[in-house]
Parts: sequence; structure tokens; C-alpha cells
Amino acid sequence: MIRLTQYARGGGCAAKLRLTELNHVLARLPGKGAAARHDILVDHEFSDDAAVVHHAAGRGLVLTADVIAPLVDEPGAFGAIAATNSMSDVWAMGGEPRFALNLVFFSDEVLPIEVLDEILAGAQKACDAAGVAIVGGHSVRDPEVKFGLSVTGEVQPGSLWSNRKAKSGQALVLSKALGTGVMGQAIKKGVASEAAAAAAIGSMTTLNKGAAEVGHHHGVTSATDVTGFGLLGHLRNICHGSGVGARVHLDQLPLLPEAKQHLAAQICPAGSKANRAYVAPLVRWSSGAAFTGEPTDESDRELLASLACDAQTSGGLLLCLPADRAAACVTALRDLGLPAAQIGELVEREDALPPIELR
Repeated sequence: MIRLTQYARGGGCAAKLRLTELNHVLARLPGKGAAARHDILVDHEFSDDAAVVHHAAGRGLVLTADVIAPLVDEPGAFGAIAATNSMSDVWAMGGEPRFALNLVFFSDEVLPIEVLDEILAGAQKACDAAGVAIVGGHSVRDPEVKFGLSVTGEVQPGSLWSNRKAKSGQALVLSKALGTGVMGQAIKKGVASEAAAAAAIGSMTTLNKGAAEVGHHHGVTSATDVTGFGLLGHLRNICHGSGVGARVHLDQLPLLPEAKQHLAAQICPAGSKANRAYVAPLVRWSSGAAFTGEPTDESDRELLASLACDAQTSGGLLLCLPADRAAACVTALRDLGLPAAQIGELVEREDALPPIELR
């Protein structure tokens, strides 16, 4: 049996450039500046999940692209995960994806072309479920398999979510469970149970469409999808963009089956470890103890903190919404079958302290 994970050094969004290197690159890209184009609404300045530009019809056009390496072995599942992950950026901006282009990195000298057929069929199935039309694409012959989509969507005026629109006093609601980075490694090493692997794949192939619709109904102003930089890395972007602080209640985090036990067995992607090292100066324990780039012990608290840094692929939406709407929002998300939870709240930023507090 062909195992796709053998044809990639990294898996899923854990294979992204590390945050330190990415921020180095982004800091050197030209910003909007004084000569800003009037038709650009959101660019890379505050690390939003997608760009948004004015559309001739008055709506915002949402633009994004995402490519990942295999973190599961079955080609159809990989295609569905990659497509679901790519479309998620549009929902994270409050928009609706409409059209997509396939981005294929594959070598017919290494793998049978039928494997690519299955990858594309999995992506097509996910896009069909989302109402997204795949209208073309591009391919590169590459011995390391990678696949994703370039996605174009629309967002209505007044419905745009961005990292700049969060407010102190709002609740933080997470729609999906954490742990796909750890579980991807466990699947690759062959130590994940069949049930736990199925749960991870089921989570990664669940569209964020329903979660976004619930978010709009309950007054969300800002959101992000939790992917390669982990929960705390993406929360950092919201705190930075909106000038707020955050409290995260670790015991409220929804987790995938077996994620904690595999992490305790030292199964963890390098991207997750890099995420923790990056956010360490931005995070503090509520007890006053310093948060470190590596776990200081094997306690449950440290395991949960590391899972909050785990590099996710096709993770859930982190929603910022009025505190008095949070309980109803969680109920509505759970009615969709999602393991949603209120995991914290946004607070006034104290400049002398790291912006994110863990409890």
C-alpha cells in the first residue's frame, strides 16, 4: 500500500515556514504606505488569514492560497483535508468561498498517476460540499507530494472579520478540537489507533462553513482559523492587530482523542515545538511564573499548553464575540456536531505584561 506520508518531509500546516522566519520575510514586504491603493481592504500587515480587496459589485473579494504536504496516507482523505484547509481562510474572514484553482506538486516518476486522481477527487468532494467550483489549476513535477487550492471568495459589506476588529470584554469560542499536528505524527509513525485516526481525519475534513454561519448569527467581529501557528500563535495575531490581551483557560480546550497521550510520549511535530518557542515571550502563567519555550515538567498543565501551540491543519475557527452571546454560540455550534467550547476572553492590554495569560 502506498503511504503518502513517506513522500514528504513535513506534514500538513506543520511544514510551514516558522513564525520567526515568516515574520522576517513579511517585515520586508512593502506595506500599504502613503500611496496605498484605495481598493485594498486587508493585506498582510496584521497577519490576517486572507487578503480582501474591493469588488466592482460593492462586495469584498477574498483572496487566499494554501498548500500542504500529506499528514495522512490515504490520497482521497489528503485531498479533502487540503481543500477544506484552503477554503477555511475565507470563512475566517467572514466571507464565502466561490471559486478555486488546484495547486498540484506531484511526480508521476515516483507515484502512479492514479494517486493524483484520488487526491483531486477528494478535493472535488470537499469543494462540492462547500458549493465551490474548481475552475482550473497548475501543476509542478515534484518528488515531494504537496497539494492545495487558490481560493477566491466574497464578503458582504459590514460582515468582514479581521484581526483588527476584536474588542476587550469579548469571549473566545473555539469550534474544533486541538491536536491535529500531534495526531498527524502519530498516524505517520503508525501508533495512532484506528478510531483516533478517523476522528482526526473527520475533524480536518469538516468544513468551517457552518461555524462561520453561526458566528455571523451571534455577533462575531473578529476570527481566525487555527492552523499552522497553533492556537496561541493565531491568538497572538488577534491581540497584535486589535491591541488587546487574552486569557485562555487550558482546562476548557477541546482535544482530539489520544492527542494528549501521544504528546506525553514525545510525539510532536517540529513546527509545534517552534510555535511554543516563538510565543513564549508573549505568554505568561496566571500564577506569575514565566512561560518557557519548552515544557518545564510533565504536568497536565504543560501538556495542555503545548497542545495550545500544536501546529494544526484544517483546524476550527477561533471566534471573538460579545460575552453575553457566547453560551448560545457554543450551543449552536454543538448542535452542528462540533466540539465547541468557550476557551477564554479578551481583556485590556497591559503593556508591561505579555498579552496572553494562561490559566
